[in-house]
Amino acid sequence: MNMKLVAFTNFLKVTMITFLGFMAAGTVAQEKPETDVTTPLHMMRPDYPMPYGLPEVKEIKTVLDRVFLYLDEVTPAKVVNRKTNKEITELSQITKDAMLQQGDFRLTSYEWGVTYAGMLLAGEVTGDKRYTGYAGKRLKLLADLTAFYREHPDLDVDRSSPVHSVLHPHALDDAGAMCAAMIKVEREKQDGNLRPMIDNFIDYIHNKEFRLEDGTLARNRPHRNTLWLDDLFMSVPALAQMGKLTGDVQYYDDAVNQVLQFSKRMFNSENGLYMHGWVQQMEVHPQFHWARANGWAVMTMVELLEVLPQSHPRYSAVLEQLRAHIAGLVKYQSGTGFWHQLIDRNDSYLETSATAIYTYAIARAINRGYIDKYAYASIAVLGWNAVSSMVNERGQVLGTCVGTGMAFDPAFYYFRPVNPYAAHGYGPVLLAGAEMISLLNNSFPKMNDSAVMFYPEEIKTDAPIFGVD
Repeated sequence: MNMKLVAFTNFLKVTMITFLGFMAAGTVAQEKPETDVTTPLHMMRPDYPMPYGLPEVKEIKTVLDRVFLYLDEVTPAKVVNRKTNKEITELSQITKDAMLQQGDFRLTSYEWGVTYAGMLLAGEVTGDKRYTGYAGKRLKLLADLTAFYREHPDLDVDRSSPVHSVLHPHALDDAGAMCAAMIKVEREKQDGNLRPMIDNFIDYIHNKEFRLEDGTLARNRPHRNTLWLDDLFMSVPALAQMGKLTGDVQYYDDAVNQVLQFSKRMFNSENGLYMHGWVQQMEVHPQFHWARANGWAVMTMVELLEVLPQSHPRYSAVLEQLRAHIAGLVKYQSGTGFWHQLIDRNDSYLETSATAIYTYAIARAINRGYIDKYAYASIAVLGWNAVSSMVNERGQVLGTCVGTGMAFDPAFYYFRPVNPYAAHGYGPVLLAGAEMISLLNNSFPKMNDSAVMFYPEEIKTDAPIFGVD
């Protein structure tokens, strides 16, 4: 055989073997696991199911803007003829066929009282007058209509007027949240004479709603002498705001009494949660810790402390109750940032509106100095990141439990539907986002070894601040 051919053949063999060896070595190297020696494992990014980290203010504002644009589109502030659908532009044109132009939501519900409050706060925090204008425009329309129907009661004899629940509230749901929002607008001296509506609502809450013998606000459904935790929010913020508006201490006293008397009966000091319902004649009080009702309770205390004079003899009692409730709530936040529909039952679904309310209340409590910022601020961040993921591109809030009555079995709560047209989600999202903007603007948050941290002062370095244990 030609020696040159043999040499060339051997060269090819060696080259091929060498190449295959490199390939095999590369495969082994690729399959070799990362170890504590070869890789700083503590810097590896976890596989979070929800966004984790510090949101930017502009990102929060983008979410709020999506919600605003959707709500502005689907809640027209117009009166129309129900038969012709033609807009009524003059009050003198109103007949028994007049109604508010239908959109996706009602303008006179307690949920929309929360939404008006959310719009007001978003406008205050961001400086975007569209938000405050949203609330002011719709509440002025309701004020104008209410004044007209008071002068023409014959047009509401069959309860057909668009403001019947404003003229004749028959439950705390009709009065409380709407009244509180109206007082906030009234205190800002916006256009529109809201005081007649305010006075009518507060008279119902303070003087006409059914109460137990000790003055605790109650209902006679589903049983006689029943306390609904929801009713704290449907009454106390309005009473507290009325105290601020008028300086009359009786409203403060009533508001504080409600919080402490509800808490005495319904707060579980062992787990830091409230039961949803309490019936006076029951020997045993079943505890179902429904998330949104606990949200109404924690938001109530934050709203009360906002205006309650620190000199009030039971200011500290309300503050301690708020702290106890927040300490209970944070124990049950899931790793996704959400809270569960039944807070202490991890197999119940994750719910958006309650998570938004907790996020708002915790951030507000931090911003007002009620609770420890460094212990709780990252909880609020995690909550907001979860909530923001549930606002779709159209601006709808997803994952919100529909309106819910009271029950004494778990299935009722486990299987309540969620729906983007559940109005309860929108106000809380606006409140949560606005308060998170305030928290971020007035704090020094930073990622430290991939964790969200808040510090007493700005730390100007991108390096890890402390080592990892």
